[in-house]
Formats: sequence, C-alpha cells, structure tokens
Amino acid sequence: MADRFEEAGERFTELVQIMARLRAPDGCPWDREQTVDTIKPYLLEETYEVLDAIDQEDWQALAEELGDLLLQPVFLAEIGREHGFDIADSLNAINQKLVRRHPHVFAQGNAKTAEDVKQRWDEIKDQEKTDRGVAVPRPILEGVPRNLPALVEADKVSKKAAQEGFEWPNVEGVLEKLQEEAAELARAGAANDPAHIEAEIGDLLFTLVNLARFLRIDPEQALRKTTARFRKRFAHVESEITAVGGRLSETPLERMEELWQQAKGLESQSSGY
Repeated sequence: MADRFEEAGERFTELVQIMARLRAPDGCPWDREQTVDTIKPYLLEETYEVLDAIDQEDWQALAEELGDLLLQPVFLAEIGREHGFDIADSLNAINQKLVRRHPHVFAQGNAKTAEDVKQRWDEIKDQEKTDRGVAVPRPILEGVPRNLPALVEADKVSKKAAQEGFEWPNVEGVLEKLQEEAAELARAGAANDPAHIEAEIGDLLFTLVNLARFLRIDPEQALRKTTARFRKRFAHVESEITAVGGRLSETPLERMEELWQQAKGLESQSSGY
C-alpha cells in the first residue's frame, strides 16, 4: 500500500508539471487561453461523467473519469498561480480541514456514530467561521448555495429546515401534502394559468424532494437512475420497431407500450426480481 501511495504522489506531481507546461508561454495555445470561467463547464461535465460511471458500476470507466475530473482542479489551480495560490495551497487547506474536523480520529475527540461525526463537523465548522469573524448563527438557509442543481438545492434546503424543527411528524404528513399539491396542480391546469401551473409543479417537486428525504433517498440519484432506466427501455422499444423496418412516429402507442412492458420484464429477469 505504501508503494501505491508513493506512486500516486509521483503521478499527481507529474500531472501538476504537465499542466504547468501546457500553460507556459511556449505551451498549448488552447490551454493558455482558458480562464476560471471557461473551465467551469468542463468541471461540471466531468463531474456528471463520474456520476454516470458510478451509476453504471463501470469501474474501469470510473478510474478514467476520475482522472479527467482531477485535471479540472489542477487546471484551475494552475490558473490560480497568477492570483497568488497554487495546488499546494489547496491540498494544504483540505488536509488541515480533514484533520481538524475529525478529532475523533486524529486527536482526543469522541464520536461513536455517523450522526455524532456530522454534529461535531458542523460545530467545528461554525467555530472556524467565528474565528474568521463571520457572524454565527447566520440565517439558516444562507449557507446553501443558490447555484446547485435544483434537486440538490431543494434537498439541502429542506434538510436545513428540518434540522430546526420545521418538519412533518411522520411520512403520512408528507404523503398528504403530496396529494394536496397534486390537487392544486390539477386545478391550476383546469384554469389554464401557465404561471400558476409552473408554481404548482414546483411545489409538487419540492414536496417529492421532502418525501425522498424523509425516506432517506437521494432524490438526485433516484431521478438519475430512473432516467437511465427510461433510456434503456426506450432504446429497446426503438430497436424492436426499427428491426422490422418500422418508425417510432408511425407506431401505435399500444404497440410501444407492449414493447415497453417487454423491456421491463427483461430487466426483472436480469435483476432476479
């Protein structure tokens, strides 16, 4: 294991050196033109490609995609050298933070459960903000970034509120709220009011996020997996229709539904349930 740690350190150093060479005056014109703003889309894209490899349980692809993802912070840090910091500063910051926020591992702290660890982490985080002169407590939801994917933001916001007691007493209450929001959406649809319909769809989605949280399900991952299943089933429908010279747009809905159910059956057989 020690040899692998050493090799990882050498490979990481090599990556930093390669990136520095690409950004050098006689390096790559494309890499030299990039800014922190132009790199942002690649950072997001590579993150989702990592998530896709995880969903597919494709370990070889995951290894490669993690490398692509690692390039992005190294690239950003190389640009950061022009603004007074480099990747060593970033590594130092995260190393110190991990040690500082895990006193039960690296010091004399005590944490027996994952919930204990989470509580202690938040306490230390608040103390760090106080030490930096940041007012604590701040508004509860202020710490949730607004630029997160919508499902992730909704999940984090609802968790923050629930931690402060703004919560249903049981899952039945969430299900009742879901039915209430569905009925309100139906009324908005009947009134043909686009703004009202949008608001009610938002309310329904937010309630679904709360239901997922209540049931300890990650809504982002749940939707990603459902979309992946939809892709696979739709591909089966398309393949079966085109195999006999047909076209989707000309195929009766009943036939497409039959093939859809066939795809679901094949999934059940392969998964064993």
